[in-house]
Parts: sequence; C-alpha cells; structure tokens
Amino acid sequence: MSLNELKREGDINKSSLRSQWNKQLSEQSTTLLQEDERSFLKQSMSTPCLEAVSDAEGCYITDVNGKKYLDFHGNSLHQVGYKNPYVVEAVKKQVEELPFIPRRFTADITIQAAQALVNKTMSKDYRVLFTPSGSAAVGLALKIARKATGRHKVISMWESFHGAGLDTISVGGEYVFKKDMGPLMPGVLKGIPYNGYRNLINSEDPEEIASFCLRYLEYMIENEGNIGAVLLEPIRATDTHIPPRSYFEGLGRICDQNGILLIFDEIPTALYRSGTFYVHQQFGVEPDILVLGKGLGGGIIPQAAVLVKTEYDCAGDISLGHYTHEKPALGSAAILATIDYIDDHKLGERCQVLSAFMRDELNKLAERHECIGDIRIAGLLISIELVKDKGTKERHDDLAERVLYYCLERGLSFKVSGGNCLTWHPPLVVTEEELWCAVSLVDEAFTALGK
Repeated sequence: MSLNELKREGDINKSSLRSQWNKQLSEQSTTLLQEDERSFLKQSMSTPCLEAVSDAEGCYITDVNGKKYLDFHGNSLHQVGYKNPYVVEAVKKQVEELPFIPRRFTADITIQAAQALVNKTMSKDYRVLFTPSGSAAVGLALKIARKATGRHKVISMWESFHGAGLDTISVGGEYVFKKDMGPLMPGVLKGIPYNGYRNLINSEDPEEIASFCLRYLEYMIENEGNIGAVLLEPIRATDTHIPPRSYFEGLGRICDQNGILLIFDEIPTALYRSGTFYVHQQFGVEPDILVLGKGLGGGIIPQAAVLVKTEYDCAGDISLGHYTHEKPALGSAAILATIDYIDDHKLGERCQVLSAFMRDELNKLAERHECIGDIRIAGLLISIELVKDKGTKERHDDLAERVLYYCLERGLSFKVSGGNCLTWHPPLVVTEEELWCAVSLVDEAFTALGK
C-alpha cells in the first residue's frame, strides 16, 4: 500500500513532514514516544504518536512540555469538553455509591440512563442495550437485524466507518481497515454514499445526487434479494457529507416497502454535534435501530448504546449482548450527567449559533483562497476540502498535510480525512473567539504555505 493510498485514508504518520515534526520534539517527549512504541502494537493512523500529553480539560489538551492545543479532533467524544466538572462529579459519586452492577441485576441509575436516551427520540418508542464500545454496538445492531428479519444480508456504504472489529470492518468501506484481513463477514453489499461534491454523475444538484444514490440502492435490493438491513451514517463524520431531506424520505420508503430495517450509526455525530440531539431528527426520519457511542460517556467513560424500535424486541431467546458491563453503573452516571449538562447549558441552541458564525467565517475564507474547493457544515461538524484546481477538483493532499502540521506547531489539532479534507469537530463548549482563532490560523497557513 503506497503512502498516497494511506494518506487517502488519513494516515500521515510516516511522511517527511512527520519526520520534521519529530525533530523538534523535546527529549522528554521523544523518550515517551519511544517507550510507547516498545509497549504497544503498531497500527495505521495511530502510531507512531504525535506527542505525549499530560492533561485534557475543556477544549484543550496539554502536552508534557506544557504546550496547549485547541483540540478540534478529540476522537469525536468531547461534546461537553474534557474533564467536564459536572460529569466528573457524577462519576465520582457513582463510584462511591455503586461502581458495578453484576449481570442479572439492575439499578435505578442504568434504567434512568436508558430512559433518558429514549426520551430524546421523536417517537419515544425504543428499547435499549448498552455496550462497552461503538464497534460492539454496531455488531449488536447487525445481530438484532438478522434476528428480527430472518435475513443475514446488509447493505452498507463505501467510504464508511463503523468500527474496527472483524464484523464492523466488513460493513465499513475504508480499505485501510480491511487490508490483509482475508475473508470477511458474508452477506455484506456496498451502496454508493451520498456525496454532494464528488459523485459518479458529476452533479452539483443535491436532489439529483440523492435520487441517483436511491435508485442504485433499489437496484441492489431488486437484484440481490434477502436484504435484512441498510446501515449508514446519516451525516458522514469524516468528511461531513450532508444529504438533503428527500434522501432520507426515500430511504425510509424503500426500507418500508421491502421489509428492511434502517440502521443509523450516529456514534461520532449525535448529542448535538450535528445541530440536533440525534442527527436524523433534522431529516424527519427515524431509524429502526440507532447506534450511539463516543461522547455518550461524557469524554470520560467508554460507553455506547443501541436503541431498537419496540416492535423488534424479539430476541429474548438468545444472548444478544452478553457483556460484563451490560448495565454500566459508571457509564449510566456519565450519560445522565452529559445529557443534563447539555440541556442545562443549552448547548443545542449554542451549537446552532456557533454553526452560523462558522459558516460565515469559512465562506469568507473560501473567497480568499482558491485552494478551498468546498465547505460543508452541519452544526459543529465541519469539513474544508482542499483542491489544486476548483474546476477539476483534484485533491490537494500535500497542502492538507502541510496545513495540519503548520497548525499543530501553533497549537491547533484536527483530523485530515480522505487525504485532503480538514475535518473539525470542536466541542460544543468552544467559544466564538476560539473558533475565530482557528479560522484565522488556517487563513494564515494558506497564505504562508501558498507562497
């Protein structure tokens, strides 16, 4: 696999720019990174590490040298900020009162957490299972779909990500997770994801693109048969592609007509990250199964959940999610504290205001720099796609990487997706001033690197 192919998946850990970055690290950082490499298995996109950190609070991470980074990456789990005092206190209290709930028992805290998630849905017609990770939650959703429909086939999307387990890389659409893995889970077919900027019909009309994707999906269903579920990210987290409402209306109709369950993976995008508590609420179509994770644990506890429409509560004769932490005391406390904090501090409304601010600022940025091919924003899910030429839309991977390191050196961290997209997931507690500083720094980077 070539470096360019790796960069297409976001892996830039072995480039010449990374080598230059390593040369400026302190002795303490270098020692810790060397110890890290001796301690952990290597894997693409995670190793070698950038730096060693000593703290994470609010919107910032701090490295061992005391340098702070405004973190617009955060593994998409810091909606309420790092070390949120409200969540920390709730988890501490739970540790002292009831740290663990053994299997076959329950407690008020975990029932409250499940009900809180259901109460945030439009229909309030769901049952819940908790899992320790998003990947496990997606696997559980696939099992429920098989049990409920009696069909094992599932349609997921190219370029998607649903986790790193063997089942979830099967339904995922990124090659770097499947390389050398041999036979994967049978019955998985790949549909064409919505992409308003790069698509097979070279269209810029959202309705036309949505119609094309849906027609292809129907073609797959008609010619394959025995499809039990369609799985997708309503808004793709990595490069923020946002389908029109008609896409979801058509998706719901197709699934209903064919007895297919609709599964939405909102692991990195729920909890107002996209502008609504659950992403699908802005499109008016509820899934049969909803998968949550990442920020669900308040940036502290690894926590995920599966919400299933009540009519598909049909697996009482099998062990669907026989997890050690299937009734998580600490995770439930974190869930409740996170939701309360979001509601009490009106972070949903705040997200909408900040989103409008960012849209204006980034549109101004695009007017100043020809390298910006497209800007996509939903709430505080932000993607800036860099191109060499706006007409040809040729990806500018090299510039994206150079901008990343320019910003890292000056204290801004974010993800590069698809090789050429600057992907920003700032926490909902970010200030307008911090957002403006990030835009200004990228503006500065484009000007400096363009020369």
